[in-house]
Amino acid sequence: MTIGVIIPALNEEGAIGRVIQAIPSMPELMAIVVVDNGSSDQTTIIAKNAGAIVLSEPRKGYGYACLRGIEYLKLLPSPPDIIVFIDGDFSDYPEEIFRLILPIQQGEAALVIGSRVLGNREKGALTPQQIFGNWLSTILIRTFYRVTFTDLGPFRAILFQDLIAMKMQDKTYGWTVEMQVKAAKMNLKCKEVPVSYRKRIGTSKVSGTIKGTIMAGYKILWTIFRELK
Repeated sequence: MTIGVIIPALNEEGAIGRVIQAIPSMPELMAIVVVDNGSSDQTTIIAKNAGAIVLSEPRKGYGYACLRGIEYLKLLPSPPDIIVFIDGDFSDYPEEIFRLILPIQQGEAALVIGSRVLGNREKGALTPQQIFGNWLSTILIRTFYRVTFTDLGPFRAILFQDLIAMKMQDKTYGWTVEMQVKAAKMNLKCKEVPVSYRKRIGTSKVSGTIKGTIMAGYKILWTIFRELK
């Protein structure tokens, strides 16, 4: 099964090269796509020099960046079978990609979430607000959608055909939870695997600011309740 990797990035010049270089060399790997979400630094240049395909998405928002990467891969003559999403801040361990794709390759899952809660994480890598937000969000998903998750982690893998069928819409903070909720509504096989997590390079655009934390929390909860319709 072929694999495409999508990396949304905004001003990640200190980390993006390390992320790309740490992705294992695999015969199944078709493309590493970095979507520059309006960076004002050297993110694009560094990503290109590291061997990635670089796309531009000037509309700010994590979901906008992910959708841009999906559209590019969908238009390839032979789109990949599996899509892996990973952040560009080097907080995840790209070499653990095998943990995410194996259950899909073995037919055990259509969506695999890399759980930072179940895995080993560096002290302080997840902020208190992220821990609480994960806890509350996953409880609500379990209550309303009858699927158990422990994390909304961005490091994840999904069958491309199922991702397309989801018709993802969120453009900003609700992207990850929308995918998990829609997977539950579609009765897809979902699985979590433990992944390692460390403090990111640079400052988070979400949890690193009060405004970002509030906006992300609101959007995540709004998305969970919106999809109940």
